[in-house]
Amino acid sequence: MRTLTLASVTGLALALAACQHDAADQVPAPQPDPTTALSLRQLDEQILGTLRQTGEFDWNKASAHTVWSALEQSDHVLSVGYRPATVRATAALPEDARRSPEWQQARQQVLALILAQEQLTRPELTAEKLAVFEPNALPVLTVTVRELSTIKALRESGLVRYAEPIGYEPNRQPASRAAAILSSSGCGSNTATAGLVAGSDYTVLSNGSKSSWNQADVYHGIRAAWGQSTGRGTKVLIIDTGASGTQENLGAAFNQGLSTGRTLERLVTLPRNTIFGIPYGDAETPNDACGHGTGMAGACAAPRGTDGASVGIAYNANLITVRAAEDVFLDASREVQGVTDAYLLAGNRADVRIISMSMGRLTSASQMTDAIRYAYGKGKLIFCAAGTSFDWSAGFVGVIYPASLAEAVAVTGVKDNLTTRCDECHVGPDVEFTVVMQRTSNNLRPLTLAQSGDAPGTIGGSSMATASLAGMAAVVWSKYPTETRAQIQSRLIAASSNRSSRDPNFGWGRVNLASAVGALTN
Repeated sequence: MRTLTLASVTGLALALAACQHDAADQVPAPQPDPTTALSLRQLDEQILGTLRQTGEFDWNKASAHTVWSALEQSDHVLSVGYRPATVRATAALPEDARRSPEWQQARQQVLALILAQEQLTRPELTAEKLAVFEPNALPVLTVTVRELSTIKALRESGLVRYAEPIGYEPNRQPASRAAAILSSSGCGSNTATAGLVAGSDYTVLSNGSKSSWNQADVYHGIRAAWGQSTGRGTKVLIIDTGASGTQENLGAAFNQGLSTGRTLERLVTLPRNTIFGIPYGDAETPNDACGHGTGMAGACAAPRGTDGASVGIAYNANLITVRAAEDVFLDASREVQGVTDAYLLAGNRADVRIISMSMGRLTSASQMTDAIRYAYGKGKLIFCAAGTSFDWSAGFVGVIYPASLAEAVAVTGVKDNLTTRCDECHVGPDVEFTVVMQRTSNNLRPLTLAQSGDAPGTIGGSSMATASLAGMAAVVWSKYPTETRAQIQSRLIAASSNRSSRDPNFGWGRVNLASAVGALTN
């Protein structure tokens, strides 16, 4: 949906999968010609069929032929997680895995195995030409693989944790309606929204900034909470499409009005594009060309300034925006790598307490899971979008990856009647919290920063809900800075509408921020 926002984006694409439950075996694939790759249609039917039946698609449960076919139909990039033979495949990764001699030896053995198989048809190939992305802290190789025999050999090796294509998602086949929607990206519509009405769509605060209609105390107690805490001293890292270089409220005007003394960093982890595994073009910048990341940053931590722009929930929190992807549907190898590196970056930053990501994909990506678990092991509180798509797909697609992971707090949106999911929002047993995202009377979504200027745009869906809850968590952690992640989560739950009985679709429900910071008693 390059013409919609993430809220109405990620069509079935970001409409992603469903997860977090232990799914049964995947739908068995038909017996293919072992010398011919599956077509795009065959791959998509297998993936979507498995998603409908089990709620998840794990490449490691697919046949070697299916994995090879996905490589043939994409960019040939394979992510290979390795391990020493003495370490169980499901064991937690040690922090120094890549530096350990035992793990380094395993890496060399796996690389040699891959090279030997690939040289059967390309004898001139070298180990250097196999590598695609720069190595990071994880025990993972990203390599170019073209031979089915390589996949089979890796699966037979006791040194391999997983071997997955990371550049294939079912979004390449426009022949069907589902596949066409899967190509949506969530970019291009973060512009000022015309016709917004003061006193109804927003409240003008004393300094002139605009507080979105869903920040009213009747929904989340946000304005009442600001008398106790505004996020000062906490730092949120948002993994998304970056921050607009023309939005001053995420630049030179980040500190203005009642937002003072805080820091802003604009980083990028998205690797350069590659052709046949070879990087080309200039290095990526942290600027948001999509618009989605700018909207998320605004919802979380836009300043409470004097220029009339919309105010973020944690308007005194420190902020890091990371451009890890081009759009919200993570369907490219370099986007998976960019998100992986963003989580590692966040994990290694002692000053970062909260990570918010409103992106995802249909199939799982084990190297991304490795990185999320790495950051979680460092005590980070991780919020992920439960899934945003079109009305029809939100009804059958559950919680997306990686929100489905146990380490992530899955967030979705509800309408202002407080009982119905927003039209494009995914629900399910993995959801933990909800945020009001849509008016039933006119379908208006919440206000946030547009790509440029002070006139607000409007974005909704589980994406906006996730960034908003990250802002609420920052406000709570600011009030109780010595507490742990678990203690902050307990405060959020205790201040939520379903605290006495978790709902199977909406989890703990809506957080009353004023109660969570002690401004009210629930």
